[in-house]
Amino acid sequence: MASPTVAAVVTTKSLTGLDIGIIAVYFVIIFGIGVYFARKGRNSVDYFLAGRNVGWFAIGASLFVSNISTEHFIGLAGSGATSGLAVGHFEWLACLILLILGWVFVPFYLRSNVFTMPEFLERRFNRASSVYLASISILAYIFTKISVHLYAAAIVLERVVGWDPMTAAVALVVATGVYTIIGGLSAVIYTELMQTIVLLAGAVILTVIGLSEVGGFEGLRAALPEHYFSMMKPADHPEFPWTGIFLGAPILGIWYWCTDQVIVQRVLSAKDEGHAKAGTIFAGFLKILPVFVLVLPGLIAIALYPQLFTTNASGTVTNGDIAYPTLIVNLLPAGLVGLMVAALLAALMGGMASVFNSASTLVTLDFYKRVRPDASEKQLVTFGRLATGALVVLGLLWVPFIKLLSSQLYIYLQSVQAYISPPIAACFILGILWTRLNGAGAISALLTGFVLGTLRFVLEVLDKGSHFTGGAVRWLLDMNFLHYAILMFAICSAVLVVVSLLTPAPDRRKLAGLTFATVDEKIDTVGVTKVSLARESPMEHKLNVAFSLLLIATVVGLWIWFR
Repeated sequence: MASPTVAAVVTTKSLTGLDIGIIAVYFVIIFGIGVYFARKGRNSVDYFLAGRNVGWFAIGASLFVSNISTEHFIGLAGSGATSGLAVGHFEWLACLILLILGWVFVPFYLRSNVFTMPEFLERRFNRASSVYLASISILAYIFTKISVHLYAAAIVLERVVGWDPMTAAVALVVATGVYTIIGGLSAVIYTELMQTIVLLAGAVILTVIGLSEVGGFEGLRAALPEHYFSMMKPADHPEFPWTGIFLGAPILGIWYWCTDQVIVQRVLSAKDEGHAKAGTIFAGFLKILPVFVLVLPGLIAIALYPQLFTTNASGTVTNGDIAYPTLIVNLLPAGLVGLMVAALLAALMGGMASVFNSASTLVTLDFYKRVRPDASEKQLVTFGRLATGALVVLGLLWVPFIKLLSSQLYIYLQSVQAYISPPIAACFILGILWTRLNGAGAISALLTGFVLGTLRFVLEVLDKGSHFTGGAVRWLLDMNFLHYAILMFAICSAVLVVVSLLTPAPDRRKLAGLTFATVDEKIDTVGVTKVSLARESPMEHKLNVAFSLLLIATVVGLWIWFR
């Protein structure tokens, strides 16, 4: 099919009354859910863990939207336009890592009755490890996740409907903060359930229309080079080497999906272990979709509008972030534009609400409750709301700096996750596998990882200004970030093991229920108000096993098909 001429390409689109009506309905529903749950959050369990009474469907939807934010619309479609389907590896790997969350980590988390991941790390190792994880998580949420969400939203809304990015960012931060503050995790989870429907509806409709315009999947294949559809790249590929994908990316994935507060807080809210597992399985099936509804539109955009994309000397697309906005403004009619804007707002607000709520949980329970151990339930909830409000203010303070964020800095912010995750993943994985590991080894590994990650990040920033030519530094910088994650994980694991063996072993009684070797030993529940020890019923277990196997077979089949 012939590509449209340059004159036929639209850059922005005005919202009609129907579009505005759809967006207004979206906001009414969101705030209605927040107000409803504001009346129900009477104690810390209600406010921070939704009363530990959430079912599998809501958990799975919440996991999905907590992960998929506006930067995914830009980043995944942009990578699709630049490199093809290969970026989808991260999405399909997440399907399998969600199974690890459900089958390996969830039983430990629920039986230990923790509210936060730093709390689990303290029970397993020591307070120093807990403080490190809580601090690094809060800083990462403020200085990367919130800023990345706002940067991506500003790009999309400016390019799609011509909204002023600063004004839009302020409005969205305030709106998200309001329902998060008043409703707590319940409001966040159940708004995310609705946001999942809106997000997927908009993304699926745009993909179907785009495929129709390009002549279907066969037309798309005919319009683009074959390498766009091949997911398996050689080990020396600069972005997606198969060695990094299958050895390095799982390290990042286990940190993100199995130990990050934003994600794990959703499964901690489950009514029982069976629903927690089922929620992770459902989220795993949802994570299959982004390759087809977010990455594939990037390929469609470059096939339909090749004249809009610029390339460098090697022929690589350099402005892939325009792919998704270009499709929205050129393919969608009135009404559907409103639905798509609502989907983008759902993605942004869902991701940002998750960050606000989880960061306030860490501040309240890992710091405030330590200073005020006798704080009442009402005081904990009040402080949690104040902490969320403070994070909203910090988000607002970030707004003036959005215009300073270049696309290159956006990539920097995303890469930070690769540099903080290996030591944390090492402590959680090895911590539940081997009882001999202790707190001294854990904090040593965490600090070693912090130094290694900071070193790489700083060198990357400096290299942009003055290109390093030295052997060792150049080798370090040229290493694919996924390969560097493997190196960091190996070093941090070695430090964890060696320091632990050189220092006294931990008291086995304190490890009850926290490792595979002590999983059946009696857990200390002194001071616990409610213990979530409900296991799966035999029928739930069979269903969870069956759907887990189906998910694995589906992902493997997709990899074989797009190899």
